[in-house]
Amino acid sequence: MEALIEFGKIILPAGAVLYAMFLMTRLFIRKEYDSKLIEIKLKNTEVVLPIRLAAYERICLFLERIMPKNLIVRLNVGEMSALEFHQVLLHEVREEFSHNVSQQVYMSVQAWEVVSSAMEEIVMIVNECASSLGEDAKSIDLARKVFERVMEREHLQVDYALVFIKEEIQQNF
Repeated sequence: MEALIEFGKIILPAGAVLYAMFLMTRLFIRKEYDSKLIEIKLKNTEVVLPIRLAAYERICLFLERIMPKNLIVRLNVGEMSALEFHQVLLHEVREEFSHNVSQQVYMSVQAWEVVSSAMEEIVMIVNECASSLGEDAKSIDLARKVFERVMEREHLQVDYALVFIKEEIQQNF
């Protein structure tokens, strides 16, 4: 019995010291892990932040380029038929979109949906206006019809998309 008490006098303090060492080591390892994680996140931010800002910038440029006023003025050259101009407009919008589709990786899902719906609205407006013209219509007739349709609407989805993107940039950066 006396040997058991002596053994307990040695084991209990040794166990308490061992447990305290375990807690201290665990705390130290946790702090090291957290500091490494913060360091990795900072490095990641240094690399990703400029890329994300460039993506938002490209999307803003895309939205500006597909606005009807900019699109029509830029592409309406020479004497084209309305059908040819219709094809040129759609081709340009789709090319711009496909050129910038990879930017969705750096944007929120909501932002990309807003951008996609803005592009779809422009395509819809151009298609509706082209279908309402006769076969002998000229590009100027299609341009006029698109401008009239745009003026009928209070706000285009493109305008909303630009505001949304700018707000998201301000919130995130």
